[in-house]
Amino acid sequence: MSIVNIDVTLRDGGYRNGFAFPLEYALKHAKLSVEAGFDWIEIAYRKGSLLPIPDLGLTGRGDDDFIAAMAQEIGPERVAMILHPKNITRDDLPAMYAAGARLVRIILPAKGYETGLGYIRQAKELGFTVGVNFARISQWPGRDVVEVATAATDAGAEFVYLADSNGSLSPVDTTDLTTLTRSVTGGPVGLHAHNNLGLALANAISAAAAGATWMDSSIQGMGKGPGNLIAEQWLAHLDRTDPEAAARLDLAPVLELADLLLANIPEGRPSLPLPDLVLGRYDLPVEHRKDLLGEHGEAIATARSLAGVR
Repeated sequence: MSIVNIDVTLRDGGYRNGFAFPLEYALKHAKLSVEAGFDWIEIAYRKGSLLPIPDLGLTGRGDDDFIAAMAQEIGPERVAMILHPKNITRDDLPAMYAAGARLVRIILPAKGYETGLGYIRQAKELGFTVGVNFARISQWPGRDVVEVATAATDAGAEFVYLADSNGSLSPVDTTDLTTLTRSVTGGPVGLHAHNNLGLALANAISAAAAGATWMDSSIQGMGKGPGNLIAEQWLAHLDRTDPEAAARLDLAPVLELADLLLANIPEGRPSLPLPDLVLGRYDLPVEHRKDLLGEHGEAIATARSLAGVR
């Protein structure tokens, strides 16, 4: 089975620019992304990310009129959204579906995930393609992966994403987690890779080799911190190694999209903030970034202390 590709630039890339993508750019981006062969364009969070962000931009809110504009531009069958259950009410999913979204991913924590199960069931009843994201998967014990994956699948989730939010996974870790999750659910598994340690592409290849069939990537890797799996590299890899994927992909629009991003979104340029490298090394969440902004030796000592490393 070929890989299902989701372009997460407009959503995860929003951590770089306050989610303030202009509507005109977002529509052009999505159209080119579809031409390149992406199966879904994840256009926004619904009502914000995990933590409150002042003056949240277009792709952090996921308003109904934005969803409708995207659905008109690329067709509802390409419009994906993501959400934290704590941010929404029972009215949100019906409104999102009516506006034109057709895929929703529900972010579940290792503990306190039960509220999300109700939204999985509601989304399924509405007709969404429904998946779940396990955030900060590098910190999940195996027993939690088994428990939450089982519960989510029983509630109707059609695929489970392993989100390397801290950018700390290695290819071996990724293989093991993919294999474990597939053994529990018997269904599709995806990877959302972050590039703190420069391992996003290696992890994606390892996940696919272990049977993952859904993959997130972003143009120029634009995403939180050092960013995500770089779409241009990932699609080029698929084009070379996966004949089924190659038949659906077109690299020219991907490269055109990279030019468009760099010309219009200054924050889209690749970056490796040194504190984020340290976060990845010590498997720390982004909330600790502010603790690592001093002299490098002090930052390493702080990271070691926070991670419980002697």
